[in-house]
Amino acid sequence: QVQVVESGGGLVQAGGSLRLSCAASGRTFSDYHMAWFRQAPRKGSEFVAAISRSGGDSYYTDSVKGRFTISRDNAENTASLQMNSLKPEDTAKYYCAATGRRIDDYRDHATWDYWGQGTQVTVSS
Repeated sequence: QVQVVESGGGLVQAGGSLRLSCAASGRTFSDYHMAWFRQAPRKGSEFVAAISRSGGDSYYTDSVKGRFTISRDNAENTASLQMNSLKPEDTAKYYCAATGRRIDDYRDHATWDYWGQGTQVTVSS
């Protein structure tokens, strides 16, 4: 069992930056792939970014490429999402997720076994 807790959300103006953090506990952090999803009001869950166990591979949804960067620190048991050039359409609740399984489709919500409670990001225009 892995517990994940997000932090770092808030209110920011368009064009600004935020850094989300995900603290994990319970098992060996480097055994788990990590990801960020988001859910805007009245919309379904959307894949944002994922990073492999070692941090050597990362994946992004097209709408955030070049603006968001996912990273991890296996010594500190944390994953992060640096979000730059934020847009109002990035407004959502952001969730950290983890899985120890082999990933067939990192974009699939069902791939990820452990989820945090989420942190709200609001971007004003």
